Amino acid sequence: MSEATAVSTSAPVKPKAKRNPYKSPFLLAILPQVILFVSAVVLFWLSQKDMAGTIGYWEYFIPVIAVISLISGWSQSYLSNEVWAWYLIRQLVHWGGLFALLYAANHLGLREAVDDQQYTILVIYLTAFTSLLAAIHVDFKLFFFSLFLVFCAYLLAAPADNAMLLYIGDTFGIDGAQSKALSISIGVAMAGFVASTFVLLSMRGALITKRIGAKRKEA
Repeated sequence: MSEATAVSTSAPVKPKAKRNPYKSPFLLAILPQVILFVSAVVLFWLSQKDMAGTIGYWEYFIPVIAVISLISGWSQSYLSNEVWAWYLIRQLVHWGGLFALLYAANHLGLREAVDDQQYTILVIYLTAFTSLLAAIHVDFKLFFFSLFLVFCAYLLAAPADNAMLLYIGDTFGIDGAQSKALSISIGVAMAGFVASTFVLLSMRGALITKRIGAKRKEA
């Protein structure tokens, strides 16, 4: 046997790090929040340029939020020992109510009674309110996202001399805050994302603890 062969066979083999079976990848866990906040910022930016052209985008965004809420909210319901079927029914009723309301608005004359700006802002406010209710009883991670939607709707409703932009500009020393609505909205979105991530981390810790406890009971 050659010396090189002896060295290679005698070298210790490092054991592979075992992946925790109860813990999902962190990047995958925060992906829904990334989708929500990034999409909202993009839609806000597009709405600043063409309010009428983004109405459909905001409406298509609602099913995306509903699906994310359905998937992401199950962990919180699992912690409270809620039955999956009852959780699914609650989610369907919750978001179905918003879809029914928008359907009625488009087919009972409300859409024609308001202009594009008013209707777009109405859609955003309704989405924010529905997300806030979902955060309260299904998935608290949506709480900060719903507040960000309210922020976006308020900026779009009062694009000139906006009191919120003036307050943020005075508080953080931002010169010309009125002309930096997009930049400020990105900063607010980042703050909301960070806050949502902290909620996610605390929930993941509780979820992992419960799964390990359940596994030990089975053993």
